[in-house]
Amino acid sequence: MTAFAPDSLVLNRKLPLWYQVSQSLRASILGRAPDASLRLPTEEQLAAHYGVSVLTMRQALKELEQEGLISRHRRRGTFIEPGARRSTPRRLLGSIDAIVAQQSGERTTVLGHGAEPVPGEIAEHFPGVPEVMAYRRLRRDGESDEPTNWAENAVLPEVAASIDPADLERWPMTKILRDVVGVRISRITDTVEARLADPETAALLQVPLLSPILHYTGVTYDEGGRVVDVARIRYRGDRFSFTVTVEAQ
Repeated sequence: MTAFAPDSLVLNRKLPLWYQVSQSLRASILGRAPDASLRLPTEEQLAAHYGVSVLTMRQALKELEQEGLISRHRRRGTFIEPGARRSTPRRLLGSIDAIVAQQSGERTTVLGHGAEPVPGEIAEHFPGVPEVMAYRRLRRDGESDEPTNWAENAVLPEVAASIDPADLERWPMTKILRDVVGVRISRITDTVEARLADPETAALLQVPLLSPILHYTGVTYDEGGRVVDVARIRYRGDRFSFTVTVEAQ
């Protein structure tokens, strides 16, 4: 059994330190390795790791204890509750089929769709294109019905003309583009970064405002090198981790 190792954290002095530490430690607990020890380091060790006072660390641990993720025992130490759920891994293995398979076991609700001006954040991918067709979806866990992620897709209008929004409740956009619309996909470029939940994301995913999330951007190219779709997906930071495998040639 390996020792539990909390992630490092760059503190933002504009937010309460105990809150940032509790959220970081929460993500470490839920994303721990299957063989990780349930025993946490001492308050003093955790405080030194995060660069905060023992009092701040104690407040962060109290938050996690109230949430039911840990239990604290006098003279014995602090332990992760065995029932604390680990995060669901997303493995980016470099194939279109792997990306399609990412959404298996989830229930999807289409929140809306329609023509919109190209968002400034992704305008570089659509030079000379004034509008895209936007699709918004919320995904829930197939068993617990808990929100897991929400997605926005910006699709070229001429490609979107062949998309039935009802299909998005059954299949991922990548599958629809490839197998229904007939787009010959040449590659998808993935970017994953850490962000804080904005008001819309916090409400949809049922997480605290400014809590950590994983922000995924997937840019889909056709054989001619044209961007046909840009997906932006916000994943709950306490439910997912991403693994990238690079094969040595």
